[in-house]
Amino acid sequence: MDHAQQSQYDAILFVSFGGPDKGEDVLPFLENVLRGRNVPKERMLEVAEHYHHFGGKSPINEQNIALIDAIRQELSASGLELPVYWGNRNWHPLLADTLREMKSAGVRRALAFVTSGFSCYSGCRQYRENIEQARKAVGPEAPEIDKIRVFFNHPGFIKPMARNVRTALDSIENESGEKESGTPVLFTAHSIPLSMADSSDYCKQLQEASRLVAEQAKISKWKLVYQSRSGPPTQPWLEPDVCDAIRDLHEQGESGVVLVPIGFISDHMEVLFDLDTEAADLCQTLGMKMARANTAGTDPEFVQMIRDLISERAFGLSEKTAIGCMPANHDVCPLDCCPAPVRPATSRPS
Repeated sequence: MDHAQQSQYDAILFVSFGGPDKGEDVLPFLENVLRGRNVPKERMLEVAEHYHHFGGKSPINEQNIALIDAIRQELSASGLELPVYWGNRNWHPLLADTLREMKSAGVRRALAFVTSGFSCYSGCRQYRENIEQARKAVGPEAPEIDKIRVFFNHPGFIKPMARNVRTALDSIENESGEKESGTPVLFTAHSIPLSMADSSDYCKQLQEASRLVAEQAKISKWKLVYQSRSGPPTQPWLEPDVCDAIRDLHEQGESGVVLVPIGFISDHMEVLFDLDTEAADLCQTLGMKMARANTAGTDPEFVQMIRDLISERAFGLSEKTAIGCMPANHDVCPLDCCPAPVRPATSRPS
């Protein structure tokens, strides 16, 4: 059976956040990210130092290229001969440029995979808005774009994460060389303003994904925490912060911790700096052992999940794969889904 001829789509659009490739890209990139958010320049420069700590290059681009290559191979192996294009929200290749390329190639309707597995304004609706803005910039005959559903409770995401957690847990050994039992696990996700969290299923989905991973990895002690807060102190954001949670575990007498970036699909800047650098430095200061679980990345089962999600929409399949207590998320977001947060009049550095 020729899947491509029967597909409702003639291309796949891979959509991500974007990141700088070199030092001189950092500030222009951050200006794109922070446009319209009234964030003072000193705060932007503080964030810029996170990138300069790694030579001004975000790892997200190479990781996206690797995942796109894996998706292309997976689609081809399964008979889904659909071209895969790549467009970013904040840095090259920018969405509008990619849509122009798609239009020139004759693409009429594409299916977008967004590198965010959870529902909230910045993780879902804003990407849809970005795509529509790019379509308007391209003008008449810009390709129609439909977004794939979020995948927080898909076994192709949960199972690789559970394996990664077990690997991280097994890497922590006590002084006698025996494996520790009952090491606490902190699942981490990007903090967002409460006004954004309260108008979406972000927290509920993260809690369910964490529970599913913990269940499959046979974890006895775990907690969902947050990281990478960037808002002003006057604006309430999701808590507790991962570093505060580590300090609490230390006060409770715990000697080690495993960090699981459940809210991320690749090891990009927030993972490398906030977890592998700041949280790791804190654990070293406190004398605690720390292991960080890998993200899903290009795990074959995760790549197969993306192919399955594409097939669901491309062929109009009624069965949606999901595990746990919550059903598979909707394909088409309602008009009032994940509204934009109420922004404060001014933003001060956090």
